[in-house]
Parts: sequence; structure tokens; C-alpha cells
Amino acid sequence: MKITNVSSLTRKITRFLSIDSVESDEQSFDTSVEDVEFNFLDIGEIIVNAHSDVNDQCQHSHELDLDDHEDKDQTNANEKDRSFWDTQHQGLQTNAYRTSSLETKIRNATKEAIKEIESSAERVCVCSKEMNGTSCRICLLREVSRRLQKAGFNSAICKTKWRSSLDIPSGEHTFLDVRDNTNTKKGEVRVMIELNFKAEFEMAKGSDEYNKLIKKLPEVFVGKEERLSNLIKILCIAAKKCMKDKKMHMGPWRKQKYMEAKWLGPCERNTSTTSHPIGYAERIITKPKFKASLLTVDLLEKLPTLHCTAVKVL
Repeated sequence: MKITNVSSLTRKITRFLSIDSVESDEQSFDTSVEDVEFNFLDIGEIIVNAHSDVNDQCQHSHELDLDDHEDKDQTNANEKDRSFWDTQHQGLQTNAYRTSSLETKIRNATKEAIKEIESSAERVCVCSKEMNGTSCRICLLREVSRRLQKAGFNSAICKTKWRSSLDIPSGEHTFLDVRDNTNTKKGEVRVMIELNFKAEFEMAKGSDEYNKLIKKLPEVFVGKEERLSNLIKILCIAAKKCMKDKKMHMGPWRKQKYMEAKWLGPCERNTSTTSHPIGYAERIITKPKFKASLLTVDLLEKLPTLHCTAVKVL
């Protein structure tokens, strides 16, 4: 439409120039017409080229706007990621290292017990398995619990066991806890002890941000149930974010519900610290059960009240 309007305007100009040329000279008129026609073509080409330049500029401007929009989106995404990980780090710092006096006492006693076990030449593992050259997990838990009991704490080995569901598979886990009733106002306080806490959340293909978070975890966790529950939530949310960013499937054993079942589910509490030597179970002598077939049962012996009367046959 714009090119047509320019053509009309050019024709008017041509007509105007033609009139002026007639008054002067007819030959001059023909020449001016040719010039005007030539000029008309030039004007049309210029207009078309001008429109092409405008379209190119608009397209370039649109591309720049898209690039700016993408840059802003990327910047916003980076800021959200940074904010997310900062929040996780702050939450971990609050729940893992800010503790009460009771938690501090139990933590120090636990560390001292582990240190003594590691430095002792005496073998505390009485089964055939070994872990880290010192003891298996069960024997180590038993020995740490024994030393905590000796220090005056109500310590026990706890074992949780849960069934599979639509969300998580079945499993079981063992750890320690200490129950304290010294404060009558607060009632019983339960302090959880996990000797291998960091390893429970490590991932071989974790992102850099996730691995930085895991590095801040203590090797041995000692804290109240509330702190442990908060840490599980923080770490499982971080694991989910990590897997989503890497476009990987998150295993059900890393879900929050599975981790909560490990430590916060119903458990069997065993305060016994008695250990049995190797082969103890094999030396237990069990009395064989009496087995008899119904075809060989002596009814008169088994049923003494049963009397049979002889019948005379005629």
C-alpha cells in the first residue's frame, strides 16, 4: 500500500513537470518525461530498499529483544538457584551445629568413645565381619552404647524396619539413641546418634552445589529428633533439586519418606551391650523335638483313662 501511494505521488510530480515542459519546449518535454520516468524508478527502488532496511532493523531489534529477554531469564534462574542453595546452607548450619547443653555432652561423650575404640588395640568386633579395620557396624554400635551407658547415659541400639509401599521400598536401619529424663518440665528428650551420617546422603553423581552442601555435614550426627527431621528435609529437597537439574531419576531410597523411615519410624530399642564370641550361636545345643507318626502312637500309653472291655464272642 505504501509503495502504491508513492507511485501516485510520483505520477502527480511527473504531470506537474510535464505541464511546465510543454510551456517551454515539446522536445524538452519528452526528455523531461524520460528523466522523470527514470527518476520515478529510482524513487520506487529507494522506497522499496528503505522498507527493506526498516524491516531488517525491526527484525534485528526483535532479535535483540529476544536475546535480552533470554539473558534476563537466565539471570533470574541463576539468582533463584543461588538463593535456593544459600537457604539450604543456612538451614544445615542452624540444625547441624547449634545444639543444647545436653546434645553437646552426648556428642563429646560419643566422640571420646569412638576415639578410644579406634586407638585401642583390643578388637571390639566379635563376629567375622570388619569395617574400617576396626569393627563391623553392629559391634561398633554396641561398644559405643556400652561406653555411653558407662558414662551415665541411657543409651540403646535402635532398629527400624518398614514395609514397602507405592513410594518407597522396604528396608531396615540401626543407629543409637539416648533418652534423658533429667528435665521434668520438658519431659523425656530423645537424642539421635548416627555414626555414619554424611555417607547416608552422599551421591556419586551429585552436582557441585550439592556436594558442597554434603561436605558441611558432620561425620557423626548427635542431635534431637527435631533437628534430624529438619536436616532430612533440607538434604532431600537439595537432592531432588540436584537430580532435576541434571535431568536424572531420583532413586526412591533418597526420598524424604525413606530417610524419615530410617531414623524417625517405629523402632526396637535394645539396651543390652552383651557381645557373644565367634561361633557362639553354633555351640548352642538345642534339644531335638519328639516326632512320631500317628500310625505308631500307643493309645493306651497316651490316653491312660481310656479302658477297653473284652467282648466274648459266641
